[in-house]
Amino acid sequence: MLFGLIPLTTFAQNNVLGKGFSYHASSEAIMSDGEHAPFWLTSNRHGLASVEKSSAFFATGITKELLMDNNKPWEWGGGADFVVASDHTSTFFIQQLYADVRYKSAVMTLGQKEHKMEMKNNELSSGSQTLGINSRPYPEIRLSLPKYWNVPGTNGFLGLKGHIAFGMYTDNHFQRDFTRRMSKYDQDVMMHTKAGYLRFGKEDKPFNVEAGLEMASQFGSSHYEKTADGWNIVKSGRGLSAFWHAFIGGGADASDGAIQNNEGNMLGSWVLRLNYKTEKADYGLYADHFFEDHSAMFLLDYNGYAYENGTMKKKDRKFLMNPLKDIMLGADIHLKQCRWIENCVVEYIYTKYQSGPVYTDRTPELPSHIGGNDNYYNNYLEPGWQHWGQTLGNPLYISPIYNKSHHLNFESNRFVAWHIGISGTPLPKLRYRLRASWQESLGTYDEPYFNPKHNVSLSAETKYDISHWFNGLSVGAAFGIDRGTLLGNSTGARLSLHYMLK
Repeated sequence: MLFGLIPLTTFAQNNVLGKGFSYHASSEAIMSDGEHAPFWLTSNRHGLASVEKSSAFFATGITKELLMDNNKPWEWGGGADFVVASDHTSTFFIQQLYADVRYKSAVMTLGQKEHKMEMKNNELSSGSQTLGINSRPYPEIRLSLPKYWNVPGTNGFLGLKGHIAFGMYTDNHFQRDFTRRMSKYDQDVMMHTKAGYLRFGKEDKPFNVEAGLEMASQFGSSHYEKTADGWNIVKSGRGLSAFWHAFIGGGADASDGAIQNNEGNMLGSWVLRLNYKTEKADYGLYADHFFEDHSAMFLLDYNGYAYENGTMKKKDRKFLMNPLKDIMLGADIHLKQCRWIENCVVEYIYTKYQSGPVYTDRTPELPSHIGGNDNYYNNYLEPGWQHWGQTLGNPLYISPIYNKSHHLNFESNRFVAWHIGISGTPLPKLRYRLRASWQESLGTYDEPYFNPKHNVSLSAETKYDISHWFNGLSVGAAFGIDRGTLLGNSTGARLSLHYMLK
């Protein structure tokens, strides 16, 4: 490892590419005694780490920082990260390869880039329910306001930020190989995400409120489903209308009959955060309400359908109200004058309701429509909320890559969980992070567990800067355990080297 870093150091010190660039390399190995590596040694790492019980990788790359606060109207940035791995879904893969172009407050990103979560602590949180940091990124075109832009005429009281993006999956061969072509999978999946956030209150004042909507749609795939006679292939649209329906909603899936759904797999979250700042600490309270359809998005299900000439149409003004049960609630604190405990996060997640256990469409024999069984993260036509087998949202929805059945679906989406995280810098060059989760899962409505399954996952990590011996180098160690019937028992450790020179 060190022999690989020496030429990179020489290259960086010669300043070949100029100011603003950083050079980085890392090497890591995980060893454990369970069927899988401990949960918090691998989760929320943008798919970089393998879930196999033993694995290793070497990664190297270069980054040009995109400056947002200088006085130039135009600015550019970019990055590339390349990975060689063993006991992973790929032996070699591109983790990041992107270019950023900024004009004033707006940024266009082309390529494959890791994006941070909004309104949550990216180091300690269990993860956002829609736009998380657990899976490998995919190439996309993305337009964004990454920082709050003060709306004119509000004297800085109202701020706006967000993004719109279209991209494409890169896991075609993984889906074929993982399912062994024995169960359903998808190819050439398209992706659309968008998000908008409002800040009420001046950013430099002690108190402000952030509220937003995150949405996504998987569309345009070729869906393969095993039948007794071979394969049933359903090809979804990829024309302009498909992109429009992914963006605005509406349309219908290729397999819809009289009762038409929105085109693609549409989902999202309402998010809210309260911020309070003092000289000694910053406090935050936040909520994340996930939804798969309108019945959960607005807690209101339309019930006035009727058949007319073989087509289901809206005829009466009838509605069903759903209670707000499924939600993620969290609190975090940043202590500005305490090095031993600098950050702390506590989260509670409940997903058992899902608009109720029953879904049934209105028929001549059954005059009522009931829109339940939302089946979070799963979809009958698109691949579900995952990429390379790992969830794009919160990893406590146990990812399909853990499935012994080799089915690409989420087998554990009805659960309740508690999560805590703590981090600090007790010594100038030593940083630590602790994370712990408890979870009780009922499986899914369609395939419930005979008895509830439980899981406890713990991890302790340290990182020590040894730049006084080797410029830009740090070493890391981590220990993790899983106990319970949901993921099984596992005890393991991770050793790593990280190098960065700016």
